[in-house]
Amino acid sequence: MLPTIRLKEKAERRLKGGHLWVYSNEVDIQSTPLKGLPAGSEAVIETSAGKALGRAVLSPEQLICARLYSRDGKQPLDASFIVHRLKIALSSRELWYPDQCYRWVYGDSDSLPGLVIDRFMDVVVVQISSAAMEARRQDIIDAINKVAKPSCIVLKNDGKLRAVEGLEEYVEIVQGALEDDCAPLIENGTRFMAPVIHGQKTGWFYDHRENRAVLNRLVAGKRVLDVFSYVGGWGVQAANHGAAEVHCVDASAQALDWVEENAALNGVEEKLHCWEGDAFAALKQLRDNGERFDVVVVDPPAFIPRRKDIKAGEQAYKRINQIAMRLLNKDGLLVSGSCSMHLGENRLPDMLRVLGRELDRDVLIQHVGSQGADHPVVPAIAETRYLKAVFARVLPTR
Repeated sequence: MLPTIRLKEKAERRLKGGHLWVYSNEVDIQSTPLKGLPAGSEAVIETSAGKALGRAVLSPEQLICARLYSRDGKQPLDASFIVHRLKIALSSRELWYPDQCYRWVYGDSDSLPGLVIDRFMDVVVVQISSAAMEARRQDIIDAINKVAKPSCIVLKNDGKLRAVEGLEEYVEIVQGALEDDCAPLIENGTRFMAPVIHGQKTGWFYDHRENRAVLNRLVAGKRVLDVFSYVGGWGVQAANHGAAEVHCVDASAQALDWVEENAALNGVEEKLHCWEGDAFAALKQLRDNGERFDVVVVDPPAFIPRRKDIKAGEQAYKRINQIAMRLLNKDGLLVSGSCSMHLGENRLPDMLRVLGRELDRDVLIQHVGSQGADHPVVPAIAETRYLKAVFARVLPTR
């Protein structure tokens, strides 16, 4: 018989308002104890009065102890449900991105908590971060083949969240083959090879696609600096859209090799210059060398991985953006990004305002972007809207 998780009185308000997560301190453990329930199993979530709110998968040892995947308390997380959800997710992505390059599944937002799937044309990369999805690994592979029939499927299951669920890390090609461990993609008219085996996460970050498209309209004839460049998502696109010169900075020599390869794919290798090293140190060196740029893109990894890191993380964002501002020509453009879900939506623009005053510059926010349509937001879950991209014109004071 399927277990039931009963909530404390009034604890159902968030779920009724559209939220999908149950916290362990919201559970009435006297009537429905969590102890002994296996991670990855299913349960019916019900109000304190015993009314079903939906069906969830469990992580009993975690603060978020249950995640709703259906409002129907009778709906099992079985093979047919996974196929159904993949079809719905696919139709929404293809509406926006017909080139078959997108994040196909975005976890909770697609009613498949603990599952991320990125598509690179005929290659599909799967990331499983929960015991529930790991237990349904074969169902997921079968569903992908039924819905999309890719030539290659990669399981890139080496993320940090797996350890939290007690899962081993592994990377495996379960179907087909890859050329040089990379997958081809096209984004905003620019060709790339994504290092899906040895790269970060699934090998590519589709979330900034729309923000990169905005920048591409602004770079013709400009001198551009791409900081934390990874494989050149911002920099190579800028070069391909008319930038006169692009400098990419990353701590990884391998990442910069990929930048050069992606630049060559688009015939813009002569415009690209790579700087290997710590971003803070590299930017200071560029400043000391008297280098100046028309556009500086700062797109770092998450400086605030946990809520307790907010103070230190905000200081890191301030430091890197301050150095970036100092590298701008008069009337330059700063593109400041953050993928930290714990950074408040208004904090980054406010930081730039403060930094502008400290440097005696006028900062004008011209555009604020977020993640693309293939990373849909659950309105009740602020954490699903995590990406920020602030386009700021930085001027000398008048």
